[in-house]
Amino acid sequence: MIRLLVTRMGGTPEDARDIFQEGLMIMLEKIDNKEFALTCKFKTYLYCVCENLWKSVLVKRQAAANYLVRRVEVEDQKDITELMDSNLCREIFISVFDTLNPVSKKILTLYWEEMSPQEIADKLGYTYGYVRKKKCEAQAELTKKVKKHPDYKRIIGSEKMAKW
Repeated sequence: MIRLLVTRMGGTPEDARDIFQEGLMIMLEKIDNKEFALTCKFKTYLYCVCENLWKSVLVKRQAAANYLVRRVEVEDQKDITELMDSNLCREIFISVFDTLNPVSKKILTLYWEEMSPQEIADKLGYTYGYVRKKKCEAQAELTKKVKKHPDYKRIIGSEKMAKW
């Protein structure tokens, strides 16, 4: 009876066994409650419990499927200009980063690899204070150079025009 219910509603025989087992567990919990009074046939009550369990499983599956569909749609619908701007930003960053002095590049690279300032200082043979100061200076220089880059100005200009 439960297998027929579940398979007619898109489930498998294995799903039906799981639902039947969960339904029996719920029935055992209900029977242990002294205030519980069964006012219909046991079979009818078990069927209703299993039907409600299966419907809740279907709702959860549908919600999960909808989430995945929405997520895939969002990723697939990226605007081509967005991708081009992203690639251009990456190119700007790399070209500007390459203009930094070697010490600054090394310190920033190690920071981005999530090394602590003390670890960087120990690795490069500098003081902790020097590493912190150099990191701040390097970030400021990098930001300044990126903002002055002609392609960056063009991207920012096109975003401002798009908002109009």
